[in-house]
Amino acid sequence: MAQCPGLLLVLLWVFLPHCMAGIPNEDGECVFPFWYKNKKFYDCIKFGVRHDWCSLNKTFQGYWKYCTAADFAPCVFPFWYRRVIYWECTDDGDDMGKKWCSLTKNYNKDQVWKYC
Repeated sequence: MAQCPGLLLVLLWVFLPHCMAGIPNEDGECVFPFWYKNKKFYDCIKFGVRHDWCSLNKTFQGYWKYCTAADFAPCVFPFWYRRVIYWECTDDGDDMGKKWCSLTKNYNKDQVWKYC
């Protein structure tokens, strides 16, 4: 029986990237931002589970992991809030006086944040 390794390599080269599109990043790291149930998330979330988790794809496709301290989204500096650019955490706008930061460069537009 004749062997066709060249044809097999061509088929893998053409079709494998399309098959792997739903496979999570190979490092097993959280992907931020990610889409889940038609909403964009910039940090680990709790939906139907006791612990925070994140998606391993840009659009959640069933690949996920529980978040560790290292997985939570970092603050983004500088960030724009109201009419000021902040280079560190601020307590401006927080009724409790707790320091917070934006998870994107433009808090005014995206309004995603976390406590520092």
